[in-house]
Amino acid sequence: MSTSFFVAGDWLAEHIFDADIQIIDARMAPAGQEHLRDMQAEYREGHLPGAVFFDIEALSDHTSPLPHMMPRPEAFAVAMRESGISSDKHLIVYDEGNLFSAPRAWWMLRSFGVENVSILAGGLADWQREELPLQQGDVELEEADFEVSFDPSVIKRLTDVLLVSHEGTAQIVDARPAARFNAEADEPRPGLKRGHIPGALNVPWGDLVENGQLKTTDELSEIFTRQGVSFDKPVIASCGSGVTAAVVVLALTTLGVNGVSLYDGSWSEWGARADLPIEPAQ
Repeated sequence: MSTSFFVAGDWLAEHIFDADIQIIDARMAPAGQEHLRDMQAEYREGHLPGAVFFDIEALSDHTSPLPHMMPRPEAFAVAMRESGISSDKHLIVYDEGNLFSAPRAWWMLRSFGVENVSILAGGLADWQREELPLQQGDVELEEADFEVSFDPSVIKRLTDVLLVSHEGTAQIVDARPAARFNAEADEPRPGLKRGHIPGALNVPWGDLVENGQLKTTDELSEIFTRQGVSFDKPVIASCGSGVTAAVVVLALTTLGVNGVSLYDGSWSEWGARADLPIEPAQ
C-alpha cells in the first residue's frame, strides 16, 4: 500500500466497531450511467456494516446547473450532522473498488476540515472478495457534531483557470482519458465539445490506480514526471466534472506536493462554453 491515506480491509474488519471509526459509502455512477443505476438502491442491497451513504450528487450545490459542484460549507455541515457523520472521528470512505468516487468524498471531507479521512483499499469489491460481512437497508444514526473549517483556495473557478491557462502561472492537470483529452472521443455528457483547456497536461486518472488503490509512490512520481508535471509549481486538477480530478489531488498529496487545487466546474463547464479557447482548435 502506497500511502497513509488508505486502510486495508483486514485492518478495518478488526476495527469496524471501534467507537472512533465511521464508515462512509461513496459509490456513484459514472457519467452516462446515472439513469441506468440507482446507487441508493445498490447501497441498500449491501454495504459495509454501519456505513452511511454519502450521495455526492445529493450533497452538491443545487443552485448550480453544473453536476455535483461543491456545496456551501454550512449546507454540507448540516447534511453531515443529520447523517450522523462526526468530524472528530476517523472517517473511512469506500467506493465500488475502482477508486473512482471515493477520492472525491475524501477530498470534500478534507476540504471542509476533517483531519482524519482514509480510503478503503480495494473498496467494496475487495471486501466482498474476502467474504467479509455486509449489511442491508439504511443506516440511521443520531445527529452528530460536525464542525466545518473551509479553505476556499482548494477550489478554482473558471476565471482562475482561464487566467492560469493564459499566463501559465500554474499547471492544469486533466484527469480524463487520453482519447477525450486529445479530442479523439466524445464526452459522455451531451453538448460538450471535444478537446482540452489550452496548456493543460494529461494524466489519466486510471493510470494512477491499481486494484482499487494508488500505485506505488515511485510509479506515481514517474507517471507525473513523464507527462510533464513539475512538483515545484502549483497544480489545478481538472476532469469531466470534478470527480476523478480528486484522484490526481490524492496522488499528488500522497507525493507530498503542496499547492494542489481542483477546478470544480471542469470540462462540464469549459466544454459547454462557446466563448472559451479549446485545444485542439475546434
